[in-house]
Amino acid sequence: MNNYIKKEIENSAKTKMSILEDEKLLASIEEAAKKCVAIYKSGKKTLIAGNGGSAADAQHFAAELVGRYGFDRPSLPSLALTTDTSNLTAIGNDYGYDQVFSRQLEGMGAEGDLFIGISTSGNSQNILNAFSSAKKKGITTVALTGRDGGKMANVADITLIVPSNDTPRIQESHLLIEHIICDIIEKEIFAEYIPKK
Repeated sequence: MNNYIKKEIENSAKTKMSILEDEKLLASIEEAAKKCVAIYKSGKKTLIAGNGGSAADAQHFAAELVGRYGFDRPSLPSLALTTDTSNLTAIGNDYGYDQVFSRQLEGMGAEGDLFIGISTSGNSQNILNAFSSAKKKGITTVALTGRDGGKMANVADITLIVPSNDTPRIQESHLLIEHIICDIIEKEIFAEYIPKK
């Protein structure tokens, strides 16, 4: 059992090291963080969505922005489109599950906002439809995915593809990327709130 646990930790670390060695991906993470900073400085919001574990990631990401990540500071407007069961079930029932995020973006998104779609495969149809709705409204888009990027590889303004085919490793890496983005946002926007050491 101990060897299995070590192997799992090693696999996770290898995936993260592959991100560290991917200059294009690092540049895209920085670009996504700068885009988040810019939308917040312009008074706009982020909307985030995913399915399954990626839905939990969307909620976690939004909570870090609305609450706090590293230190106390003013709240930032962010909404996980995965949390409202009335919306999810009503839209799913009336329009189909493939429309649960695009319909919410149509109602709650505004030009200048940022939509972050999370899908480990890059092929989740409801996320792809959300990107389409976001584009129509003038909402900037960021894709968090894995493998070869799937269909999402070429639909977002910024695409972050974790170089792995292993869903758990992709999800762990998405969380790392989300945390890096949160850290950059806080330090860029709220430098005066950083605790003095």
